[in-house]
Amino acid sequence: MNKVKGFRSDFHFSSQFKSLLWSFFLCGLITFSIGLFFDPKRIWAAFLQNHFYFMSLALGGLFFAVLQWTTGAIWSAVIRRFAESFTAYLPVVFLSFLILACGISHLYGWSHSSHVQGDLVLEGKASYLNSSFFILRNFLAIVLWIFLGRKMVSHSLAQDRDGDRMWTEKNRILSPIFLMVFALTFTMASFDQLMSLDAHWFSTIYGVYCFAGLFYSTLALLCLFALFFRTRVFYEREGVLVPMIREDHLHDLGKFLFAFSIFWAYIAFSQFLLIWYANLPEETGYFMRRMQGPWMGVSWFLLLGKFLLPFFFLLTRSAKRNPRILAVVSSFMLFAHWIDMLWLIQPEFFEGPRFLMELGIFLGFLGIFGIFVLGFLEKNACVVQGDPTLKASLEHHQ
Repeated sequence: MNKVKGFRSDFHFSSQFKSLLWSFFLCGLITFSIGLFFDPKRIWAAFLQNHFYFMSLALGGLFFAVLQWTTGAIWSAVIRRFAESFTAYLPVVFLSFLILACGISHLYGWSHSSHVQGDLVLEGKASYLNSSFFILRNFLAIVLWIFLGRKMVSHSLAQDRDGDRMWTEKNRILSPIFLMVFALTFTMASFDQLMSLDAHWFSTIYGVYCFAGLFYSTLALLCLFALFFRTRVFYEREGVLVPMIREDHLHDLGKFLFAFSIFWAYIAFSQFLLIWYANLPEETGYFMRRMQGPWMGVSWFLLLGKFLLPFFFLLTRSAKRNPRILAVVSSFMLFAHWIDMLWLIQPEFFEGPRFLMELGIFLGFLGIFGIFVLGFLEKNACVVQGDPTLKASLEHHQ
């Protein structure tokens, strides 16, 4: 057994906060219903944007936890449960994709036979890009995510009860399996749900670009959870209650945030540079749409806001250990990634960015995401118990 003396796990959120989350969900539901009547194409684009955004957070939480089991990381034991909690949203991903499937005809030109007929590119892709196969393979991917996620998280929760190291070993066996499944299925989902909005354009690095955004946003949300629980979760050491999440843990999260802001920029620039240098008409149209009119401002925002601001704010050691700076930067990074999702989707439909309905749909997804994730943390200990690396994680320093 590796229990921590003095640890409090009976954390509950106020009924007012839960009511706020339900009101967010209701706002999204109303926005979606009104949008279907007045502007179906725009509302389906907004739905896709937020579906993929929150799907990435849920899947990113599982990826982060799997990464810790695979590497045998010690420092992250005190924050890993927050990442595990994001997976509670994965069953909702199944439902949101089921809803998204109803809007295929509004989003994807290849779903119309009249659009495909006579187009040599689309005709050549018809065996892959068709509605039935699209739905089948994405459903299968989501089912695999849910199955593997529940299996590994259930092992982690079982370890809370008996402290048996066997559960960690089981997860270390399952983790490489998940990583292979994740690499294939998330790349496929990125190609299907986002890149095929323009079925004439393709990029072999697109899956990596979407992964960079997934981990970028997941780290930002994980940092916010760690900051929130830092002043609420304590353990007893030498008769005194001290925070379980220390500055050293925040420092490591800050380094991850800093590193993946660079990684996202590296992948984004690599994709742009190769297409700019080749200067092929079938490739350049994608970026030309995003570098003209109002979209040029959004493109500059991604360069300045999604990369340069986090880069410079997190450059120093002291900044990575400062809770206020981390909270502001993490919140901004989540916003910047949402704008990036808008930039990936809307130029295929509109000559300039749209925000109002999109924010309404965002609130709906935020509400249901919060309900499931926080519900998980209320039912289970918000810090892993019985994990063989927990005590070493509590003493982690640098």
